Amino acid sequence: MEKSRRTFIRQAAVAGAGVLLAKSGFSAKSYKRIIGANDRVRVGVVGFSDRHRSSHIPSFMNHYKELNFEVVGVSDIWKKRREEGAAIWKEKMQNDVKAYRNNEEMYDAKAVDAVFISTADFQHARHCIEAVKAGCDAYVEKPFAETMEDARAALKAVKETGKIVQIGSQRRSGSNYHAANDFIQSGKFGDITMVELTWNVNQPGRWRRPELLPLLKEEDTDWKRFIMNRPYEKFNPRYYLEYRLFWPYSSGLAGQWMSHQIDTVHWFSGLKHPRSVVANGGIYMWKDGRRNWDTILAAFDYGPLDDMSKGFQVTFGSRMHNGDEHPAEIYYSNGGELNLITNKISPKGGLTEKMAAAMNMHANLLPEISLKNTEAVVASANTGGDILTSNHVRNWMECVRNRKTPNAPVEAGYSHSIANIMTNAAVHTGYKATFDENTQEVMANGKVFKY
Repeated sequence: MEKSRRTFIRQAAVAGAGVLLAKSGFSAKSYKRIIGANDRVRVGVVGFSDRHRSSHIPSFMNHYKELNFEVVGVSDIWKKRREEGAAIWKEKMQNDVKAYRNNEEMYDAKAVDAVFISTADFQHARHCIEAVKAGCDAYVEKPFAETMEDARAALKAVKETGKIVQIGSQRRSGSNYHAANDFIQSGKFGDITMVELTWNVNQPGRWRRPELLPLLKEEDTDWKRFIMNRPYEKFNPRYYLEYRLFWPYSSGLAGQWMSHQIDTVHWFSGLKHPRSVVANGGIYMWKDGRRNWDTILAAFDYGPLDDMSKGFQVTFGSRMHNGDEHPAEIYYSNGGELNLITNKISPKGGLTEKMAAAMNMHANLLPEISLKNTEAVVASANTGGDILTSNHVRNWMECVRNRKTPNAPVEAGYSHSIANIMTNAAVHTGYKATFDENTQEVMANGKVFKY
């Protein structure tokens, strides 16, 4: 009955929107607040993770009162985090927040309308499927998927249900990134010829959780539920808590960091995935039992699939043992560069008028332009409620209300997953990885790549 009442209120409000706005002269923003007064959005937390605690909570708290949202439940299969999460959110919300042993328990209770999903990397897509099939909108952390099987299934579920899904690629809510995209789309930049992506840190403890490992007991969690559709391995608290270091629970540098930057390449270029990927690297410094590399260099060929004479190269380099925590994204054309470190467009390195005249050709001379930048990228282990994530969470919340497409829709997650999985295929097989458009499979050495 409660769900029917809420649905009726929502539908009635939407049906009367045109009349109300026409008669009252209210703005759309004001109107959304009126709906909110009658129809609060109930939010659940799927996985009370470090990311959720450090970034989702402060970001949500920035906007929940204005947009009339509340957190009402926390689902986590580990008893410690489940109880801790419910207690923290109860204090924040000043209302009852229920702790659920698993997602089915929360969804069966019909307790939530939308969820934050910030579980282990390999679980995101499967948890997204559960959420939308349960009738919930979802904010889904990246990487969206680590296998094409999971990516296809999640994309299909979201499209069939029509639910609002925001992928946690928060660059898509940054004004400087929007300004860069607008400049490229205007044609003034010229054709992209090269993109250099780097993400370097010097953090010995990044992704390690030594203080938590002794606290995790198998009887206090659900190990089989944790590993989901991955090959069975015996319970190991490191796989559970330090999953970013261990394939196939995470692809590490590719899934955690490259997925952010390669998503921007797709956005700016309009291309859905690379034509091919090669990669090399290894564990050169942190020999602590991890499976995922601490250093990687991947090279991508991008361009139209029906015209190999056109395109550009992308490189992604990342190391965990020497770096300043300032991710770099530099786009090059023959006319100069678009630098998302300095947030400037300049003719640096481009073809000059004198050079063009000598070659009897036209020169695309780029002006010096500073991109609007009020949302710097934060690359530390704990980003806090950084403005990019805050903007992104707000965009999702607004789209849950107005049912518009969010800044990072599910298709963006599907595309970055293809690039991510192609990189994984190159890493784990040593072969050049490609993508089969017909089967939507990543291929390496003539075989479908899985794990």
